[in-house]
Amino acid sequence: MTEENNADLREETAEGAPEVAEHDRVAELEAQLVEAKQATLYAQAEVQNVRRRAEKDAIDARAYAATAFARDVLSVNDNLERALASIPEELRGDDKFKGLVTGLEATGRELNSVFQRHGLTRIEAMGQPLDPNRHQAMLEMPSDQAAGTIVQEMQSGWMIKDRLLRPALVGVAKKGD
Repeated sequence: MTEENNADLREETAEGAPEVAEHDRVAELEAQLVEAKQATLYAQAEVQNVRRRAEKDAIDARAYAATAFARDVLSVNDNLERALASIPEELRGDDKFKGLVTGLEATGRELNSVFQRHGLTRIEAMGQPLDPNRHQAMLEMPSDQAAGTIVQEMQSGWMIKDRLLRPALVGVAKKGD
């Protein structure tokens, strides 16, 4: 009887085995499908992120392409401002210098107009509290202003759109003794 039971058991297992094997195979394929769908979603998300980053980089490249050139031109602006500031008031009214002063002032206005068109703006410094993100303190000096207030501007600071192009070099009021 033992022999007969073994034969019956083998027969039943053999008949049931294809169903179990097929069920396992379907479950495995469904798991692979879920995994493949998830991998596809991740890949699509990554492609979208790369595309967004590339678009942002392209926009930034267009917006800030002139940064190095703008820094170089700022020194020209500084020299022009120093030249205008060095002309004494009595010579400004002199007929010999009037044309020169008028030409230098017109050049300064045109340069500022070009800066504005390209998103360059001057940083306000005088009388403002020191902002380390926009101002660079070069010295402290006694003043009747509150400590940390800018009382001298040695070099103008500039922004290009929303980025710092050059910090303003300033003197700051120091705390009284």
